[in-house]
Order: sequence, then C-alpha cells, then structure tokens
Amino acid sequence: MNGYQQLNFPNYKFRLRKQIDEPQIFDPIRKKFVKLTPEEWVRQHCLHYLHQELGYPLAVISIERQLKINQTIKRYDIVVFNSDGKPDIAVECKAPDVKINQDVFDQLAVYNRILNVRYLFITNGLEHFAFEVVQNGYHFLESLPKKNNF
Repeated sequence: MNGYQQLNFPNYKFRLRKQIDEPQIFDPIRKKFVKLTPEEWVRQHCLHYLHQELGYPLAVISIERQLKINQTIKRYDIVVFNSDGKPDIAVECKAPDVKINQDVFDQLAVYNRILNVRYLFITNGLEHFAFEVVQNGYHFLESLPKKNNF
C-alpha cells in the first residue's frame, strides 16, 4: 500500500501524503499530519482500533502527552479517559521491528505509577498484550474491553 508492512490490526483507511520526501499520516486526535515513522504507523492503527473496533470516542483519547517521572519528562503513546475524565487505559506502541520484552512492560508500569489506569495495552502492531491492573499485579486479557462493557 504505502511501503509499510501489514499489521495485526484490521485494515483502516488513512490520509497519507508526502511532504518534501517525508511521508506523513493524518492524526485525527492531534488534527494534523505527522511524520509517518514505523512507530507512528502502529500508533495510528491502534488509535483506529480503539475508536472503530472498541467504540471509544476520539474525544476521550489523548496521544503523546508529557508525563513527569522523577524529574524526567517522558511521553506516553495513547491514554483513554473514562467518563469521569480520569485515565483508564494506557497504551504503549513500538515499531514492528521492536521486540516486546520485559523492558517494554516495565516502561508502561513506570508510566502507570503516574497515570494509575485500570487497563494496559502494549503493541508493536504484530503482537498485542492487554492486561488489567489488579491489587497484586496484572491479569492478562484476551483484549481490551469495549466501550459499552467499560
């Protein structure tokens, strides 16, 4: 299609363009074209999955916002907020060639010390891991809950 590999998500229709030899994709949350990197390709698929398959309105989804963790500024990939305006799902996206390992789980766990969400989702577009944060750790899920089951 555009040189990017097929991911383990449904097929979505994206707005793509080339700006001075730089491929870009339109992000409906940030409402602008952004550089189309392999990680952004995964992030946009995940965003469309959350919205189109799981039913979360775009208005409750945030992308690439800063988090301050021990005097260090980090950026989360995607956070979905509940009806009370509190973070409820945190998503970490990696490029397809990045292996999902303990370091990636640890990264999202550190972010969650600040976010304090109920659900975590990690994906490189090929592998997906969803889990619920429970009192003594994590409970792995087949998938994230749909909006109406939330």
